[in-house]
Amino acid sequence: MSLNYKEIDLVLSDLALAGSRIQKVLQPSYDTIILETFGTVGGKKDVLISLSSGACRIHGLRELPAKNERPLRFMECLKARIKGGFIESVEQLSGDRIVKFTLSMPINPEDEAEELKAEGRKTSRGIPRAISHRYSLYARLWSGAGNIILADQNNLIVDVLFRKPEKGEVSGLPCLIEENLPDPAAPETVARNARFAVRELPGEGSFSERVEEHYTSSSGEVSRENLITRAEERFHKKMEALESRERELNRLRGEFGNAERFKQIGDILMGGGFDFPAVSHARGGSAFITAQDFYTGTAVSIQVDPSISQVENAQRYYEKARKASSGLGDVEAEIAKIVEAKRALEAWKAQLADEEDPFAIAQALDKAGTVREKALRKYPCIWIEYKGWTMLVGRSAKENDELLRRHVRGSDLWLHARDYSGSYVFIKARRDKTFPLDLMLDAGNLAIYYSKARKNGEGDVYYTQAKYLRRAKDGPKGLVIPTLEKNLFVRLDEARIKEVLACSSGGEL
Repeated sequence: MSLNYKEIDLVLSDLALAGSRIQKVLQPSYDTIILETFGTVGGKKDVLISLSSGACRIHGLRELPAKNERPLRFMECLKARIKGGFIESVEQLSGDRIVKFTLSMPINPEDEAEELKAEGRKTSRGIPRAISHRYSLYARLWSGAGNIILADQNNLIVDVLFRKPEKGEVSGLPCLIEENLPDPAAPETVARNARFAVRELPGEGSFSERVEEHYTSSSGEVSRENLITRAEERFHKKMEALESRERELNRLRGEFGNAERFKQIGDILMGGGFDFPAVSHARGGSAFITAQDFYTGTAVSIQVDPSISQVENAQRYYEKARKASSGLGDVEAEIAKIVEAKRALEAWKAQLADEEDPFAIAQALDKAGTVREKALRKYPCIWIEYKGWTMLVGRSAKENDELLRRHVRGSDLWLHARDYSGSYVFIKARRDKTFPLDLMLDAGNLAIYYSKARKNGEGDVYYTQAKYLRRAKDGPKGLVIPTLEKNLFVRLDEARIKEVLACSSGGEL
């Protein structure tokens, strides 16, 4: 059961968040965010805002849940916009289960300079935009229609937890959440709110603490159970479609199983020894002839078309045999695919049933696919299989260092733009093979392309084997000093770069 408006007011009174700052933003599941705050009164407080179906709520947390390893869009937006922000006030609007956080951000001269530059800019929808030093964070705690919306000081939506274009809840549009509030003094609103009361929850401590205790054992399950129900419905719908198609294919397989018999009938017609009806000009008719079946040694009745000749009738049966023979193979292949799809669907259902993380279940449902484990990457970078050679491109100091430590050997070739910061490019050595000049030029193009020399369109690249690289003492991560290096002048060739990158096997280009 979700919190009602009286319970939300009581929780907000217990939390007393006004005057505190937001230190961290977490999103442990797809429908929940956590604000870690710190203030002069009460010290550190963690506030959970959940839109779980049937369990919409806000309350404090005594312990943080396990960190979600996935980089979630809305969490990253909140971290960039309101982390470090000052909470001026927290209130429930019109007793309508909508909590509004009013936030202000520190102002420094750089922000003011950026704001001056931004004057006159507009969003893609033609609405004036400016650097925001104040934000409003709305949490609409409606079961089945909840959302969390971040709006700037111009009342433009920065981002939302659940994007709902049909309701105008997308980035760049005006935030209308306060314009649609009911009048708290209206008789119907008063009558509606009179039905609610603060529930007596077991446990000790403040009401916020008792709410947390009440939901700790069930809230995750409530959200998860609803998702599992959706998964069951999708499973049965897909399984019914697969089984229907399988029945149709089995029927066709029975028909196509007569391929050999069609060929035999064609042979019987070509063999003759029976009275064939005179050719009629009436198309589409049929007649039956009785002929000796030399395959079984018995008489057989064969349907023929009297509007065409005996040979043409035989050719029709040969054509049926050919189509049935080729069609049987296609049907058998499709049946095998159906069987495999049913097996995969069963595995999908079993894997979802074992999945405890509601976020993972929701993601699988949104993609209509399986809950996939994070794929193991062969290399922590862009890697390219090209003309039988492997090239590795480190895109950061961390990746460069990781490649040097774990993924390259002394005989591998290292290339780097001279006098510019940028990627390390490695060509993996092959036994009894020297590095072709064309391949070195390809790698040199990548070294320039992924460096600050790119804007020049050309540059010097030095190269040497990895065994001649020495780590710079007390230097930054990944920094090396090459010896026995040689120079290669490279002029960027866009066509060459596109051709090489088209063979990329991993990483973000």
